[in-house]
Amino acid sequence: MKIAPKVLDAFALATVDGHALRLPQLSRALYRECDIVLRAAGGCWNRRAKAHVFAEDPTVLLNEMRSSGTVVTDQDFGYYPTPPAVAVRLLELAELSPGLTVLEPSAGRGAVARSVAAAGCVVDCIELREHHAAVLQEESFARTVQVADFLTCTPQALYDRVVMNPPFARGTDIRHVEHARGFLKDDGLLVAVMSAGATFHKSRAATEFRATVEQSGGFFEELPEKSFQSSGTLNSTVIVVIPGEQRTAAVPARREGEAPPAHRDEQLRSPMDIARDILRDLHEAQEQMQALMDDLGNSFDT
Repeated sequence: MKIAPKVLDAFALATVDGHALRLPQLSRALYRECDIVLRAAGGCWNRRAKAHVFAEDPTVLLNEMRSSGTVVTDQDFGYYPTPPAVAVRLLELAELSPGLTVLEPSAGRGAVARSVAAAGCVVDCIELREHHAAVLQEESFARTVQVADFLTCTPQALYDRVVMNPPFARGTDIRHVEHARGFLKDDGLLVAVMSAGATFHKSRAATEFRATVEQSGGFFEELPEKSFQSSGTLNSTVIVVIPGEQRTAAVPARREGEAPPAHRDEQLRSPMDIARDILRDLHEAQEQMQALMDDLGNSFDT
């Protein structure tokens, strides 16, 4: 996000006291512009302190904004906090119980991990952005908080559960979920929020991922439309559940000559269900085409 010169001028007059940043007396319009930038940078207005309060000393951040004229927002990193209703469903599908070890990669500010810890589980968090990690460390509900790019972390199959809400852009969610499987015990369970595109995109990565989910005995569950509206995106989302290898292998024994049980995706479906799926896919394809046309139009306008 580019920062207007008048906002940068106001920041030059700001004062920092610990984690608090105080602006000088400004016009209402200019204050609003400054507030947008500071919130995007991770600051929260604190009425009692009469300042924007950050998870850490904002001096370095303030200097970076003034020198670059830009601020990197959480959304630039694909961060959209998990809404409470989605977090509840994630935890239900994760089948948590006290004492389980749980990894939360891309933990953000702990919208999911905090609830996992409250369920009596031992939680380890990985988070890319330092100011988010500082929030996790300060609250002390996690056993460990590692500041790192999750995709660069070496997999170790140490966890009973992996519960996650990864970034979605350009198939990043698929890469994150695939990488996360390497951290799961053989009898564990991975539960993740994903873009709905993972269930229908024709790309090689998406096609292979769907095959992996099916072969593992996993499944997708659609989330209600606009589930992430409160977090700033209208993207359609799903939850994927992927069991570990031993969990998949633990199927009931069959008597000789008995037909195997039908997989949930192999059961016969009614023509009306099939027609509804086709119409939904057509509608989503039309929305994507319209978004592409809008982007092209905006490019020509500028």
